[in-house]
Amino acid sequence: MTTMKAMTYYGENDIRFEDRPKPTIIDPTDAIIKMTKTTICGTDLGIWKGKNPEIEAVAREKTGEWNGRILGHEGIGIVEEVGSAVKNFKKGDRVIVSCISRCGSCENCQKQLYSHCQQNGGWIMGYMIDGTQAEYVRTPFADNSLYILPDNLNTDVAVFLSDALPTGHEIGVQYGDVKPGDTVAIVGAGPVGMGCLLTGQLYSPSTIIVIDMDENRLAMAKEMGATHTVNPDKEDAVAKVLEITGGRGVDCAMEAVGYPATWDICQKIVKEGGNIANVGVHGQPVNFELNKLWIKNLKITTGLVNANTTGMLIKACECNKLPMEKLATHHFKFSDIEKAYDVFKHASETKAMKVIIEY
Repeated sequence: MTTMKAMTYYGENDIRFEDRPKPTIIDPTDAIIKMTKTTICGTDLGIWKGKNPEIEAVAREKTGEWNGRILGHEGIGIVEEVGSAVKNFKKGDRVIVSCISRCGSCENCQKQLYSHCQQNGGWIMGYMIDGTQAEYVRTPFADNSLYILPDNLNTDVAVFLSDALPTGHEIGVQYGDVKPGDTVAIVGAGPVGMGCLLTGQLYSPSTIIVIDMDENRLAMAKEMGATHTVNPDKEDAVAKVLEITGGRGVDCAMEAVGYPATWDICQKIVKEGGNIANVGVHGQPVNFELNKLWIKNLKITTGLVNANTTGMLIKACECNKLPMEKLATHHFKFSDIEKAYDVFKHASETKAMKVIIEY
């Protein structure tokens, strides 16, 4: 078989489920993975809507042509083939595919800044190279960018370990310096916000406030461990957070949406000495009230996931009692991936959190 089915982006509002060439080994550090489960990320929707025109621009610059880009950067599968330099994996291994590809030896990788790997790594899958929403995917730097899938790990949860859980944990919880007894607010109850909520509980905060306009997602947040929920459509979110915290504000506010309005809530609810952890992907500038923030001794962090805690999270998920699997609200066959996109695109109506696509 030389062709496979894949979901391919060709330009703004133009994605197609079509036949594509099956990937082959290019570099000796590559592996070819036969996918068994994947999912759709909010970033994929952003690409579909034209948020990342650089995908086509870079392709044309490198090759002089544009043949579309297979989407997706999350999933699990079975190793089909490995390059001559791959030592840690072999044909038949069940693996988790990380959203971050890393060489492991460049200056940035030596600092665990894997998202900025200088050897054409980082977040490239489904972006600068073809991704996981296909029957097969080529994974660069396989020894550093794949993880053995434990037999006792729920395979839906394993898919979330590609991106949503590491992103929430590293950029939200770790950068936000969440500690036992802290008060935390998470603005945005989408998949990454839920990743912040779930992994944040590993650090035993006393209060977790989830803020979102979707009542279904707020109800799910309560099921998953939120102590309070706030709907900005129905009440003043800033005033409510201050009421919950006795007028003090929170130790950490995590922005998990990427909109000016959600950023604005975060910068108004953090107490002195606290942390604002920006997790959301912003497509436009925000109002940064430095004139009010400077005096509060705040720490403000941003970042793209490095996936440097994925191994730890795999072990935590194996023994953890948190309801990670509840994130998987919808399941589709790969042949129905177009329907899955439609359901995820209209998540507020369909009550979709994460759609799992099975092969």
